[in-house]
Amino acid sequence: MSTTLADRVAKRATRSPAVPSNRPAQPASLVQFVQQMRPEIERALPAHLGGADRIARIALTELRRVEHLAECTQESFAGALMTCAQLGLEPGGVSGEAYLLPFWSKKARAYEVQLVLGYQGMIKLYWQHPLAAGLDTHTVHEGDLFEYEYGLEPKLKHIPARGNAKGQPSDYYAVARLTNGGSAFVVLDVEDVETIRKRSKAKDFGPWSTDYDAMARKTCVRQLFKLLPKSAELARAVAHDETVRRDASPEGLDVPGDYIEGELVPQPAPQSTGPAPAVEDVPEQFNGWPEAAEPAVAEAAAQ
Repeated sequence: MSTTLADRVAKRATRSPAVPSNRPAQPASLVQFVQQMRPEIERALPAHLGGADRIARIALTELRRVEHLAECTQESFAGALMTCAQLGLEPGGVSGEAYLLPFWSKKARAYEVQLVLGYQGMIKLYWQHPLAAGLDTHTVHEGDLFEYEYGLEPKLKHIPARGNAKGQPSDYYAVARLTNGGSAFVVLDVEDVETIRKRSKAKDFGPWSTDYDAMARKTCVRQLFKLLPKSAELARAVAHDETVRRDASPEGLDVPGDYIEGELVPQPAPQSTGPAPAVEDVPEQFNGWPEAAEPAVAEAAAQ
């Protein structure tokens, strides 16, 4: 039996009656696969994300939008989607909370889904800790007044320049405040961020390509979190960031994902050749949900 979603789609139209078996029925299409996951998603999903129907619709949109995502193994796709549901993060590039990226595993010789936490997702999880009082992260430009000092009496001062005086980005920083009066900050210059980016399998594609500034600030936030108390959800999220999860059971969130040697699949640049085709066989109850779009496209439309 095929283990990829794409093969299941290819076979759905001409499938003969199955021989009775004790094994559970397998989904015959991507839509049926997502539909089959809806009860588990519903049980794991926080109420503020709008229910399993919305997550299912976003998942279908991502399967159509991201090249090779539909060819990933069912186990890794289900694991990534359940991680998002259990953490209360919305998958897809529009929200900036989490990204589902196709990844060629040299060991499995198949495409697998790698979950990459977004900048907005990490901030969202930080605020779930009872000690959280404030979190800021900013980009420093060459024309800004920027001074900082570590040590027993740390100091941080940033006065942004205005208009054309800003110049190119030179540093990124994140600062957190706690309800007990404590605070901490981390500053990374452009070279620091580049060193960390080059260690990522997704260094040239995905959010590093479409949302570099946000990923640089996320890098600062992640470094800062090493100094701060973390909620259980945030600790789990960090453990699953840029990994592959193959266990979609509720207990799978408590086991760190696998970091597999392989290559991330390059994504083609978005082309404005007209409206994208609708997802085939979308159930009627999904009609009306907005579809995801590339972050760069969404930003251009907002300007």
